[in-house]
Amino acid sequence: MHAILLPPSYATSLASRSSTSTTTTTTILEGSKSAADRLALLSFKSMISNDPFQGLASWNDSIHICQWQGVTCGRLHPERVTALRLDSLNIVGSISPSLANLTFLQRLDLPNNRLHGHIPPELGNLSRLRYLNLSGNSLEGGIPPAFYRCPRLLELILGNNMLRGGIPSNLSQCRELQVLSLRRNFLTGSIPDELGSLSKLTYLDLRSNNLTGSIPPSLGNLSSLIDLDVNSNSLSGIIPSSLGQLSFLVFLLLQNNNLVGIIPSSLGKLSSLQYLDLSHNNLDGDISRSLGNLSSLLDLDLSYNNLTGSIPPSLGNLSSVTEMDLSINTLSGEIPPSLGLLPSLSVLYLSGNKLSGGIPPSFGSTHSITLTVIGLSHNKLSGRIPSSIYNLSSLIYLGVADNELIGTLPPDLGHSLPNLQALLMYFNQFHGPIPASLANASGLQDIELTGNNFTGKIPTSLGALPELYLLSLHGNQLEAEDVDDWSFLTSLTNCSNLQILQLGANRLRGMLPSSIANLSITLQTLTLGGNQISGSIPSEIGKLFNLTYLDLSQNLLTGSIPDSIGKLRSLQALRMSNNKLSGQIPTSIGNLTQLIELDLIAN
Repeated sequence: MHAILLPPSYATSLASRSSTSTTTTTTILEGSKSAADRLALLSFKSMISNDPFQGLASWNDSIHICQWQGVTCGRLHPERVTALRLDSLNIVGSISPSLANLTFLQRLDLPNNRLHGHIPPELGNLSRLRYLNLSGNSLEGGIPPAFYRCPRLLELILGNNMLRGGIPSNLSQCRELQVLSLRRNFLTGSIPDELGSLSKLTYLDLRSNNLTGSIPPSLGNLSSLIDLDVNSNSLSGIIPSSLGQLSFLVFLLLQNNNLVGIIPSSLGKLSSLQYLDLSHNNLDGDISRSLGNLSSLLDLDLSYNNLTGSIPPSLGNLSSVTEMDLSINTLSGEIPPSLGLLPSLSVLYLSGNKLSGGIPPSFGSTHSITLTVIGLSHNKLSGRIPSSIYNLSSLIYLGVADNELIGTLPPDLGHSLPNLQALLMYFNQFHGPIPASLANASGLQDIELTGNNFTGKIPTSLGALPELYLLSLHGNQLEAEDVDDWSFLTSLTNCSNLQILQLGANRLRGMLPSSIANLSITLQTLTLGGNQISGSIPSEIGKLFNLTYLDLSQNLLTGSIPDSIGKLRSLQALRMSNNKLSGQIPTSIGNLTQLIELDLIAN
């Protein structure tokens, strides 16, 4: 057989025709697939019942689908839809299963809308899908197990919906998965042990569900994990020591569960950890000294557990920590002075324990000038407040209530702590006068000095505190004899935010000034019981319309109960017992429809 030689011109013409034919065929196929993508998108649009921001207004025949809002087409296949992004458009409707026909789709982002109904299981057929974000909607039903058929999936974000049922264990077959966020749903059941095989996972957020069972030890195999958040579930059992293997972990958030047992010492190996929150569980035992090795830690919260033993001095090695909360446990022993040397510490809560001894003078040293919050209330601390505390000019909150502290308050307290907003010193053994300089801390909102031995007059300067909403001086030995001594009450009429005023069980004498009517309209609680106040009850008291609690009991009040009391329509408790009141009970009291307690005995 002999070869047939074609003329060069004919061969070129044939090749050109062949190439044109191939291109034409490809174009026809692409056009056909593009039409399928168009139909899939229009099917999605047809299931949207409300589009308030007109996000889908461009989805019509006037322009190509690749120009529709939220639609992206590919580079290699310019006619094919590779991404659909419709974020925060407030669109209402359900997700069409037809989106599964977008066979080149790599990204589907529909977060922060008002989509409802189920997640179509057909989305599991999107073999090219890499990113799926349906968070912030009202989607119901379960998580489709079919997602395991998305082998390229990198991010699965379904949080802030109304999803129920369990977490599909076959999600572990999505070997490329880096982000799994299922937070704030109604998911039940346990955390699948199989998730521990997702070696590329960096972010696991299962917070605020109804998950039960224990934390799988297999999660310690997630060698790339940066964020582990399972807070606010109903998880039980112990904290797996295997979590100490997660060398890249930055966030470990296990709070608000029912976890028991000790804090594993292995957690001290988490050299990258910045946030450790184990609060609101049932953990017991000692605080492991190994936690002092967490050199990157910024926030440590172990509050609301059953931890015992002493606070390890090694926590003073946490040179980066800004917030530390060990409150509401059963910790004992003394406060380690090393805590006062933490150079970055801003917030320290140790309240609600059984700590004893004195407050270390290291608090207030040059190392702790960043402190803004010191909470030491409800312990067994004794001695005086070290003068160094008053060097903390940035201090906003000082809580030392319910201890056994003694001593006086420095006269220049308000000048030393000019940024103070809350001063809680109730139920101690402080004595001496209340510093008039408190007025210099103009942001003070909460002053609680109840149950001490403070003496002298109540400073009129307190009326210069515009933000004051709670003033509790009950149970001291404060005095008032004449009209001038009661001028503090007149000064408090300048405190327009005042809601609670407690002055009972002191040594206040004389008559109530009529200026009581000018106290803040926001006042809800007024207690003056247990003093030696005489004279009549000012009728102007009826102008305090928002009072819910009024206590004038155990005084020397005379005259009749003013009819204006009936104007206090919000009143729930009225105590006027053990006085020398006379006359009849005013019928206007019948107007007090919210009244629960009425005590007029011994008059």
